[in-house]
Amino acid sequence: MAAHVHPVVVYYEDTDFSGVVYHANYLKFMERGREHALGIDLLVARWQQDRMGFVVYKADLTFKEPARHGDRLEVHTTFERQSRYRFVADQRIRRPGSRKDMVIGRIELVPVNADGRLCDLPDDLEPLLTRWAPEGAPS
Repeated sequence: MAAHVHPVVVYYEDTDFSGVVYHANYLKFMERGREHALGIDLLVARWQQDRMGFVVYKADLTFKEPARHGDRLEVHTTFERQSRYRFVADQRIRRPGSRKDMVIGRIELVPVNADGRLCDLPDDLEPLLTRWAPEGAPS
């Protein structure tokens, strides 16, 4: 088992007046990483068939090194089920080929229905949580 890796290019629009990535944009990079790890088709199907989607319950970010316009980055994502209502995405932004974390994110997600009410995690999510589980996690 390994992390899902999603490539990101830093555009001018991602930066602030000082030329570094604006802190909130790392959340966008992480969102894209999660969406690709889970699969856009699965997310669309869950909404169209069940009117169920995922919302961020809690986000914890640690910023270690800034990225700048033109940088190429990777979002490394692993998942861990916490309960029948919640799972965690451990996400790390790095430069390609590096093991040094630039930004570390722990994002807790919960499934909700169209009315915003908490619902069970869908069964078709389990294989993805297992596929992208952290190294050494029980399968």
